[in-house]
Amino acid sequence: MKLQTIVPLEKATKPIDYQSRLLLMGSCFVENMGNKLDYFKFQQLQNPFGILFHPLAIENLVQRALEEWCYKETEVFEQDGIWCCFDAHSEVRANSQRALLQRLNQQLHETRLGLRNASHIVITLGTAWVYRHKTTHKMVANCHKVPQKEFSKELLPIDAIIASLENMVNRIAEVNPEAQLIFTISPVRHLKDGFVENQQSKAHLIAAVHKVVKGHNVSYFPAYEIMMDELRDYRFYGKDMVHPNELAVDYIWEKLKSVWIDEDCYSIMDEVDGIQKGLLHRPFNPDSEAHQKFETSLRSKITYLQERYPFMKF
Repeated sequence: MKLQTIVPLEKATKPIDYQSRLLLMGSCFVENMGNKLDYFKFQQLQNPFGILFHPLAIENLVQRALEEWCYKETEVFEQDGIWCCFDAHSEVRANSQRALLQRLNQQLHETRLGLRNASHIVITLGTAWVYRHKTTHKMVANCHKVPQKEFSKELLPIDAIIASLENMVNRIAEVNPEAQLIFTISPVRHLKDGFVENQQSKAHLIAAVHKVVKGHNVSYFPAYEIMMDELRDYRFYGKDMVHPNELAVDYIWEKLKSVWIDEDCYSIMDEVDGIQKGLLHRPFNPDSEAHQKFETSLRSKITYLQERYPFMKF
Protein backbone atom coordinates (compact mmCIF):
# COMPACT_ATOMS: atom_id res chain seq x y z
CA MET A 1 0.00 0.00 0.00
CA LYS A 2 1.65 3.23 -1.18
CA LEU A 3 0.65 6.20 0.94
CA GLN A 4 2.34 9.49 1.59
CA THR A 5 4.16 9.48 4.91
CA ILE A 6 3.04 12.51 6.89
CA VAL A 7 3.50 11.67 10.56
CA PRO A 8 7.18 11.75 11.63
CA LEU A 9 8.47 8.73 13.51
CA GLU A 10 11.47 8.51 15.83
CA LYS A 11 13.58 5.35 15.87
CA ALA A 12 13.43 3.54 19.20
CA THR A 13 16.49 3.74 21.43
CA LYS A 14 15.56 0.41 23.05
CA PRO A 15 13.94 -1.69 20.31
CA ILE A 16 11.89 -4.83 20.90
CA ASP A 17 13.51 -8.19 20.15
CA TYR A 18 12.69 -11.81 20.88
CA GLN A 19 14.21 -11.58 24.34
CA SER A 20 11.90 -8.69 25.22
CA ARG A 21 8.92 -9.15 27.52
CA LEU A 22 5.98 -6.89 26.78
CA LEU A 23 3.03 -5.77 28.88
CA LEU A 24 0.20 -4.07 26.98
CA MET A 25 -2.66 -2.30 28.76
CA GLY A 26 -5.46 -0.03 27.64
CA SER A 27 -7.91 0.53 24.83
CA CYS A 28 -8.76 -1.39 21.63
CA PHE A 29 -5.47 -0.50 19.91
CA VAL A 30 -3.76 -2.81 22.43
CA GLU A 31 -5.66 -5.76 21.00
CA ASN A 32 -4.81 -4.81 17.41
CA MET A 33 -1.06 -4.56 18.04
CA GLY A 34 -1.07 -7.29 20.68
CA ASN A 35 -2.56 -9.73 18.19
CA LYS A 36 0.24 -8.91 15.76
CA LEU A 37 2.88 -9.48 18.44
CA ASP A 38 1.16 -12.73 19.36
CA TYR A 39 1.07 -13.86 15.73
CA PHE A 40 4.84 -13.35 15.44
CA LYS A 41 5.36 -15.08 18.83
CA PHE A 42 6.82 -12.24 20.84
CA GLN A 43 6.58 -12.64 24.62
CA GLN A 44 3.69 -10.54 25.84
CA LEU A 45 0.91 -10.13 28.38
CA GLN A 46 -2.09 -8.30 26.99
CA ASN A 47 -4.83 -6.52 28.97
CA PRO A 48 -5.08 -8.74 32.08
CA PHE A 49 -8.33 -6.97 33.07
CA GLY A 50 -9.64 -6.74 29.53
CA ILE A 51 -9.92 -3.50 27.57
CA LEU A 52 -9.54 -0.44 29.81
CA PHE A 53 -10.56 2.79 28.15
CA HIS A 54 -9.50 5.63 30.44
CA PRO A 55 -6.29 6.43 32.37
CA LEU A 56 -7.77 6.13 35.86
CA ALA A 57 -8.80 2.53 35.17
CA ILE A 58 -5.27 1.64 34.03
CA GLU A 59 -3.74 3.49 36.97
CA ASN A 60 -5.98 1.57 39.35
CA LEU A 61 -4.83 -1.75 37.88
CA VAL A 62 -1.16 -0.75 38.15
CA GLN A 63 -1.53 0.45 41.72
CA ARG A 64 -3.53 -2.54 42.97
CA ALA A 65 -1.18 -5.00 41.29
CA LEU A 66 1.96 -3.46 42.76
CA GLU A 67 0.42 -3.15 46.22
CA GLU A 68 -0.99 -6.70 46.01
CA TRP A 69 -4.35 -5.33 47.09
CA CYS A 70 -6.54 -8.36 46.47
CA TYR A 71 -10.22 -8.12 45.60
CA LYS A 72 -12.83 -8.92 48.23
CA GLU A 73 -16.48 -9.99 48.16
CA THR A 74 -17.73 -6.40 48.54
CA GLU A 75 -15.99 -5.35 45.30
CA VAL A 76 -17.87 -7.66 42.92
CA PHE A 77 -21.57 -7.84 42.10
CA GLU A 78 -24.11 -9.94 40.25
CA GLN A 79 -25.74 -8.56 37.12
CA ASP A 80 -28.23 -10.67 35.14
CA GLY A 81 -26.84 -13.87 36.64
CA ILE A 82 -23.21 -13.00 35.88
CA TRP A 83 -20.64 -11.80 38.42
CA CYS A 84 -18.78 -8.63 37.42
CA CYS A 85 -16.35 -6.05 38.79
CA PHE A 86 -16.43 -2.32 38.02
CA ASP A 87 -12.61 -2.32 37.72
CA ALA A 88 -12.53 -4.78 34.82
CA HIS A 89 -13.99 -5.18 31.35
CA SER A 90 -17.15 -7.24 30.89
CA GLU A 91 -15.10 -10.09 29.37
CA VAL A 92 -13.60 -10.62 32.85
CA ARG A 93 -16.64 -12.24 34.42
CA ALA A 94 -17.71 -15.51 36.03
CA ASN A 95 -20.76 -17.55 37.01
CA SER A 96 -20.00 -17.31 40.73
CA GLN A 97 -18.58 -14.79 43.15
CA ARG A 98 -15.77 -17.10 44.17
CA ALA A 99 -14.74 -17.84 40.59
CA LEU A 100 -14.62 -14.14 39.71
CA LEU A 101 -12.55 -13.26 42.77
CA GLN A 102 -10.10 -16.03 41.93
CA ARG A 103 -9.81 -14.77 38.37
CA LEU A 104 -9.39 -11.13 39.37
CA ASN A 105 -6.72 -11.88 41.93
CA GLN A 106 -4.87 -14.23 39.58
CA GLN A 107 -4.86 -11.52 36.92
CA LEU A 108 -3.62 -9.02 39.52
CA HIS A 109 -0.73 -11.39 40.25
CA GLU A 110 0.03 -11.75 36.52
CA THR A 111 -0.04 -7.96 36.14
CA ARG A 112 2.35 -7.53 39.05
CA LEU A 113 4.82 -9.97 37.49
CA GLY A 114 4.41 -8.20 34.15
CA LEU A 115 5.08 -4.77 35.64
CA ARG A 116 8.16 -6.03 37.45
CA ASN A 117 9.64 -8.06 34.59
CA ALA A 118 8.58 -6.33 31.37
CA SER A 119 11.23 -4.76 29.19
CA HIS A 120 8.55 -2.72 27.37
CA ILE A 121 5.19 -1.52 28.70
CA VAL A 122 2.66 -0.13 26.20
CA ILE A 123 -0.18 1.98 27.62
CA THR A 124 -2.94 3.00 25.22
CA LEU A 125 -5.50 5.62 26.21
CA GLY A 126 -8.94 5.60 24.60
CA THR A 127 -11.03 8.30 26.23
CA ALA A 128 -11.03 11.01 28.88
CA TRP A 129 -14.75 10.50 29.55
CA VAL A 130 -15.38 8.56 32.76
CA TYR A 131 -18.38 7.31 34.69
CA ARG A 132 -18.67 7.74 38.45
CA HIS A 133 -20.82 5.29 40.38
CA LYS A 134 -23.17 7.44 42.45
CA THR A 135 -23.41 5.01 45.35
CA THR A 136 -19.68 4.35 45.84
CA HIS A 137 -18.43 7.63 44.29
CA LYS A 138 -15.86 5.51 42.42
CA MET A 139 -14.76 5.94 38.80
CA VAL A 140 -15.53 2.68 37.03
CA ALA A 141 -13.65 0.99 34.19
CA ASN A 142 -16.85 -0.50 32.76
CA CYS A 143 -20.54 0.00 33.54
CA HIS A 144 -21.53 -3.62 32.73
CA LYS A 145 -24.95 -2.50 31.47
CA VAL A 146 -25.94 -1.31 34.94
CA PRO A 147 -28.69 1.35 34.47
CA GLN A 148 -27.21 4.68 33.38
CA LYS A 149 -29.06 6.53 36.14
CA GLU A 150 -26.65 4.97 38.64
CA PHE A 151 -23.71 6.90 37.14
CA SER A 152 -22.66 10.45 36.47
CA LYS A 153 -20.54 11.18 33.40
CA GLU A 154 -17.47 13.43 33.65
CA LEU A 155 -14.68 14.64 31.40
CA LEU A 156 -11.30 14.27 33.09
CA PRO A 157 -9.39 17.57 33.19
CA ILE A 158 -5.94 17.56 31.59
CA ASP A 159 -4.26 18.06 34.97
CA ALA A 160 -6.03 15.00 36.39
CA ILE A 161 -4.86 12.87 33.45
CA ILE A 162 -1.29 14.15 33.86
CA ALA A 163 -1.36 13.27 37.57
CA SER A 164 -2.68 9.79 36.79
CA LEU A 165 -0.06 9.10 34.12
CA GLU A 166 2.78 10.44 36.23
CA ASN A 167 1.69 8.23 39.11
CA MET A 168 1.81 5.22 36.78
CA VAL A 169 5.24 6.18 35.45
CA ASN A 170 6.67 6.73 38.91
CA ARG A 171 5.20 3.55 40.41
CA ILE A 172 6.53 1.43 37.55
CA ALA A 173 9.95 3.09 37.78
CA GLU A 174 10.15 2.13 41.46
CA VAL A 175 9.87 -1.59 40.73
CA ASN A 176 11.23 -1.77 37.18
CA PRO A 177 13.48 1.20 36.35
CA GLU A 178 14.76 -0.45 33.15
CA ALA A 179 11.31 -0.80 31.57
CA GLN A 180 10.67 1.27 28.46
CA LEU A 181 7.22 2.89 28.64
CA ILE A 182 5.42 3.61 25.38
CA PHE A 183 2.24 5.70 25.38
CA THR A 184 -0.23 5.73 22.51
CA ILE A 185 -3.66 7.26 21.90
CA SER A 186 -6.21 4.85 20.46
CA PRO A 187 -7.30 5.81 16.93
CA VAL A 188 -10.78 4.42 17.68
CA ARG A 189 -13.25 7.29 17.96
CA HIS A 190 -15.81 7.12 20.78
CA LEU A 191 -18.67 8.58 18.77
CA LYS A 192 -21.29 7.45 21.28
CA ASP A 193 -20.02 10.37 23.36
CA GLY A 194 -20.68 12.69 20.40
CA PHE A 195 -18.43 14.00 17.62
CA VAL A 196 -17.45 17.18 19.47
CA GLU A 197 -17.15 15.36 22.79
CA ASN A 198 -14.87 12.72 21.24
CA GLN A 199 -12.53 15.43 19.98
CA GLN A 200 -12.53 17.07 23.41
CA SER A 201 -11.62 13.75 24.95
CA LYS A 202 -8.79 12.96 22.54
CA ALA A 203 -7.44 16.50 22.91
CA HIS A 204 -7.25 16.12 26.69
CA LEU A 205 -5.47 12.79 26.35
CA ILE A 206 -2.98 14.10 23.77
CA ALA A 207 -2.15 17.22 25.77
CA ALA A 208 -1.61 15.19 28.94
CA VAL A 209 0.49 12.47 27.30
CA HIS A 210 2.84 14.95 25.65
CA LYS A 211 3.30 16.78 28.93
CA VAL A 212 4.30 13.51 30.60
CA VAL A 213 6.53 12.41 27.70
CA LYS A 214 8.48 15.67 27.90
CA GLY A 215 8.94 15.34 31.66
CA HIS A 216 9.93 11.67 31.86
CA ASN A 217 12.02 9.11 30.02
CA VAL A 218 9.04 7.61 28.19
CA SER A 219 8.09 7.38 24.52
CA TYR A 220 5.09 8.12 22.34
CA PHE A 221 3.94 6.22 19.26
CA PRO A 222 1.56 8.30 17.08
CA ALA A 223 -1.04 5.67 16.19
CA TYR A 224 -3.86 8.22 16.48
CA GLU A 225 -2.10 10.71 14.22
CA ILE A 226 -1.30 8.07 11.60
CA MET A 227 -4.95 7.05 11.45
CA MET A 228 -6.24 10.62 11.33
CA ASP A 229 -3.70 12.10 8.91
CA GLU A 230 -2.25 9.31 6.76
CA LEU A 231 -5.32 7.05 6.64
CA ARG A 232 -7.95 9.79 6.49
CA ASP A 233 -10.32 7.90 4.23
CA TYR A 234 -13.28 5.71 5.14
CA ARG A 235 -11.85 2.80 3.15
CA PHE A 236 -9.57 2.27 6.16
CA TYR A 237 -12.49 1.82 8.56
CA GLY A 238 -14.62 -1.21 9.41
CA LYS A 239 -18.33 -1.51 8.76
CA ASP A 240 -19.12 0.49 11.89
CA MET A 241 -17.10 3.40 10.39
CA VAL A 242 -15.34 3.74 13.75
CA HIS A 243 -12.78 0.96 14.15
CA PRO A 244 -9.73 0.69 11.86
CA ASN A 245 -10.11 -2.21 9.44
CA GLU A 246 -7.52 -4.89 8.69
CA LEU A 247 -5.85 -2.72 6.06
CA ALA A 248 -5.39 0.13 8.53
CA VAL A 249 -4.20 -2.18 11.32
CA ASP A 250 -1.61 -3.69 8.97
CA TYR A 251 -0.41 -0.23 7.95
CA ILE A 252 -0.05 1.00 11.54
CA TRP A 253 1.67 -2.27 12.50
CA GLU A 254 4.24 -1.77 9.75
CA LYS A 255 4.91 1.73 11.10
CA LEU A 256 5.30 0.36 14.62
CA LYS A 257 7.52 -2.42 13.36
CA SER A 258 9.77 0.01 11.49
CA VAL A 259 10.62 1.99 14.63
CA TRP A 260 10.12 -0.41 17.55
CA ILE A 261 11.06 -3.91 16.32
CA ASP A 262 14.77 -4.68 16.07
CA GLU A 263 15.69 -5.29 12.43
CA ASP A 264 17.55 -8.44 13.47
CA CYS A 265 14.12 -9.92 14.27
CA TYR A 266 12.76 -9.53 10.75
CA SER A 267 14.16 -12.81 9.42
CA ILE A 268 12.79 -14.68 12.45
CA MET A 269 9.41 -13.01 11.95
CA ASP A 270 9.46 -14.26 8.34
CA GLU A 271 10.12 -17.79 9.61
CA VAL A 272 7.23 -17.54 12.08
CA ASP A 273 4.97 -16.13 9.37
CA GLY A 274 5.81 -19.07 7.10
CA ILE A 275 4.95 -21.54 9.85
CA GLN A 276 1.70 -19.75 10.71
CA LYS A 277 0.60 -19.84 7.07
CA GLY A 278 1.63 -23.50 6.86
CA LEU A 279 -0.50 -24.36 9.88
CA LEU A 280 -3.50 -22.72 8.19
CA HIS A 281 -3.00 -24.74 5.01
CA ARG A 282 -5.83 -27.14 4.25
CA PRO A 283 -4.68 -29.90 1.85
CA PHE A 284 -6.82 -31.30 -0.93
CA ASN A 285 -5.46 -34.78 -0.19
CA PRO A 286 -4.09 -35.13 3.39
CA ASP A 287 -2.81 -38.66 2.67
CA SER A 288 -0.72 -37.74 -0.35
CA GLU A 289 3.05 -38.13 -0.30
CA ALA A 290 3.48 -34.42 -1.12
CA HIS A 291 1.43 -33.39 1.91
CA GLN A 292 3.29 -35.79 4.19
CA LYS A 293 6.55 -34.19 3.12
CA PHE A 294 5.02 -30.76 3.73
CA GLU A 295 3.96 -31.80 7.27
CA THR A 296 7.42 -33.19 8.04
CA SER A 297 9.09 -30.01 6.79
CA LEU A 298 6.72 -27.85 8.83
CA ARG A 299 7.38 -29.82 12.02
CA SER A 300 11.11 -29.50 11.43
CA LYS A 301 10.81 -25.73 11.07
CA ILE A 302 8.81 -25.50 14.31
CA THR A 303 11.33 -27.66 16.18
CA TYR A 304 14.23 -25.58 14.87
CA LEU A 305 12.59 -22.34 16.02
CA GLN A 306 11.63 -23.74 19.42
CA GLU A 307 15.18 -24.91 20.05
CA ARG A 308 16.27 -21.28 19.79
CA TYR A 309 13.16 -19.77 21.39
CA PRO A 310 11.56 -22.30 23.79
CA PHE A 311 8.75 -19.86 24.69
CA MET A 312 7.25 -20.06 21.19
CA LYS A 313 4.10 -22.17 21.08
CA PHE A 314 2.38 -23.09 17.84
